Amino acid sequence: MAEHTRSSITIDATPATVMAVIADFAAYPAWTGEVKEIEVVETGEDGRASQVRLLLDAGAIRDEHVLAYTWNGDREVSWTLVRSQMLRSLDGSYTLAPISGGDRTEVTYQLAVDVKIPMLGMIKRKAEKVIIDRALAGLKKRVEG
Repeated sequence: MAEHTRSSITIDATPATVMAVIADFAAYPAWTGEVKEIEVVETGEDGRASQVRLLLDAGAIRDEHVLAYTWNGDREVSWTLVRSQMLRSLDGSYTLAPISGGDRTEVTYQLAVDVKIPMLGMIKRKAEKVIIDRALAGLKKRVEG
């Protein structure tokens, strides 16, 4: 990912527990404010989603897009844009690292978004930061709640 925004949060749960919540796409509308509708289009051999269609409403970014997911056990999941009306690219990842003997997890979310309409880089980074911060807070609340 070239220009990206990154942030981390600590969650009081094991990496496996955190990754199970990340992999549960059907529950996304309940804990991610931006995702309004979701559909797993394809599933990989590991049983996890490999392509997902999302209807996203993040204020400035309102779009339906399909993302391709790559899973690395309970350590990392990354995604890239397959198609979208508004976005030129959307690359992101969650990286999970066990801490405190594995009872807690540091979750790092990295995101790079490029929209088809002209937008200042500063505004784009701010939008990425808002998306990341909301997603991490929602993930923490969902896992610990």
